[in-house]
Amino acid sequence: MVQKDITVQNQVGLHARPATFFIQKANEFRSSIWVEKEERRANAKSLLGVLSLGITGGTDIRIIADGSDENDALSALVTMVESGFAE
Repeated sequence: MVQKDITVQNQVGLHARPATFFIQKANEFRSSIWVEKEERRANAKSLLGVLSLGITGGTDIRIIADGSDENDALSALVTMVESGFAE
């Protein structure tokens, strides 16, 4: 299992459009992937789960991956969040 804490860079956070990109990227991997905000955890492959966290710009989140391609999954998702979802 690997994990990384990161700050969401885009101003509006993970609203519908960036959350959809995030989930599509997460679904490219076999590993189980979660997103944590404070004490809450959601499946990173679930749109409702990610949206339910209410992640806004400047929020600190933790991305956790566990599985055969966990390092690749974590790296790809961290890169996506750091880029601000190209917004």
